[in-house]
Amino acid sequence: MAQTMQAIRYYQFGDPEVLQLEEAPKPVPKEGEVLIRIAAAGVLPVDWKIRKGLFPMPVRFPVIPGTAFAGVIESAGPGVTGLITGQEVFGRSINGTYAEYTTAPADSVALKPSSIGFAEAATISGGATTAWCAINNAGIKAGDRVFIHGAGGGVGLFAVQFAKWKGAYVIGTASPSNMDFIRSIGVDHAIDYTAGPFEAGLEREADFVLDTVGGATLERSWALIKPGGALLTIAGQPPFERGQQERVRVLRSALASKQDLSDIAELIVKGAVHAQVQALYPLGEAREAHIRSEAGHGRGRIVLATET
Repeated sequence: MAQTMQAIRYYQFGDPEVLQLEEAPKPVPKEGEVLIRIAAAGVLPVDWKIRKGLFPMPVRFPVIPGTAFAGVIESAGPGVTGLITGQEVFGRSINGTYAEYTTAPADSVALKPSSIGFAEAATISGGATTAWCAINNAGIKAGDRVFIHGAGGGVGLFAVQFAKWKGAYVIGTASPSNMDFIRSIGVDHAIDYTAGPFEAGLEREADFVLDTVGGATLERSWALIKPGGALLTIAGQPPFERGQQERVRVLRSALASKQDLSDIAELIVKGAVHAQVQALYPLGEAREAHIRSEAGHGRGRIVLATET
């Protein structure tokens, strides 16, 4: 059995040009881990932010980017039960997923339903899971008013659908080209953020705001939230102090459990929620995938395919 694999790696922070397709050591599963032969890997905005050195986190070079994957179990390490060779799975790995193989803890992996393709499953971790935890932690219920920035993006489109599934009224922002799309997935009040202030006429109406942009967008979002409402930003550190001043609950992002992964997959199988693959690139075109991701304004998740 080969001891190496093809992987995308980089040795320093920088532009997409630092990404290299090369031979790398094939990982070996430790106790409680499974070895996954990756079929598809999700390209998350956090991936290129880490590549550029924008995240305050320790990085050990060379880095294999990526956390979201879908693939097939190649082998299981000691102590793993309930998962066996040959099962199709999806989930999250901290060991890099822009590669032919990765390892992941068994409790961060869920079985992939046969009715969901690998590319579709690769959009769940980091996209659907972030949205799922946000909507659930905010306690969204029928009749609540939920405001979602970037409603057509990899997190936003799932947040819209989960909020609608719970019976909320959803307000969402997007670029002009995505207006029809966000309405089609359930946005009740679609706002073109290029046409004027998104907060105009909506002051103190939202029970929950999900910010996927940060900066000035986050700053202007405080005006939207009812006293006692909630806010979660995935574009920076949680602004707890400002939340106290505004009488708003500021939530932290949470990691999804294995059960969360399974629950989301079940909703997709039932047709209650739909994944959206914005673009599919072969592994060797990771640079192009990052360039597209950095450009923003997309619809759904970019995915790298290691198998065709």
